[in-house]
Amino acid sequence: MTRSEHETETLIRDSLERLATRAPDGHAVRDALTRAGRKRQPSSRLALVAAAVVVLIVGVVAGTQLLTRPDPVPAASRPVLGYGPEWLPDGFTEQYREGGPGIAPQVRQWAAGAARVTLTAYSTADPEWSQTALKIAAIKDQALVHGRVAMLTGTGGTAELTWLADDEHVLVVQVLGLPDARATAQRVADSVTGRKVGVRGEVRFGALPAGLAERSAVVQGSGPGNAGTELTAADPARPSVPLVRVTAGPNPPTPDVALSVTVRGGEGFFVAPAPGRDAMVFTRLPSGRWLRVSGARPEAELVAVANGVQLDPAPDYGWLGKVTS
Repeated sequence: MTRSEHETETLIRDSLERLATRAPDGHAVRDALTRAGRKRQPSSRLALVAAAVVVLIVGVVAGTQLLTRPDPVPAASRPVLGYGPEWLPDGFTEQYREGGPGIAPQVRQWAAGAARVTLTAYSTADPEWSQTALKIAAIKDQALVHGRVAMLTGTGGTAELTWLADDEHVLVVQVLGLPDARATAQRVADSVTGRKVGVRGEVRFGALPAGLAERSAVVQGSGPGNAGTELTAADPARPSVPLVRVTAGPNPPTPDVALSVTVRGGEGFFVAPAPGRDAMVFTRLPSGRWLRVSGARPEAELVAVANGVQLDPAPDYGWLGKVTS
């Protein structure tokens, strides 16, 4: 498995400490030079010393950059997720991140074939998760995660481990499709840290119609080549129910019937609602990728949302298909 950033930082610190321990005292070095006079040193030896100094300086600078890398800052349609594991089973790569404003859940998922490892963070301000501590205390099948009592459920290839990271966050590790799911869930949970990562896709919401507010932002894909962004908006009084969905990705919709409409100043299409399917407008973006907006809303409203969408020229898709970042 690829070495994590935490392990890399630890190696850098240990290396610098070993170098400092082995380095001679500066006064002793100066005294030795004085006793030796100004005797010329062989050029090869001086070159080696210079090279060693350069390597040390480069190592210190690189280590400092790793240790001081700032956390991402949340913004509209760019949530920041507050937790991640430092250990995963071999072969798993990250393929999904989701977050949103306020108490929206934070989700990260890794996959290896049909198997899944999902880490979700919920807010204790969410009524559905406000009594988690009492539920954990009442269950018989308990475990420990970072010294806190946790709830471990599941059998065979499925397991779920739930615990309170602090007074404000409930964390849930779900493991699907592995024969040792309970042991894997425990090890993943034990490795979770508070290192933050961002969610930055290729589109952001612009102005939303009255009565709608941003609900979530998702970036997903097995790699950068098939990456996609999805945004949802909801009625603030019912934030758990998405009313409008915006997606941007490489594949065009393929409806049976679509009417030509103007979207973002160019050619677009409107697909009427049908049983089990919301209305949708879609258009091709200048990048060659496709933008679609769907929901149980009037055509004019969907077109207005599509027209207001802001394109991000530098989406962060580089982590897709990697173990972690």
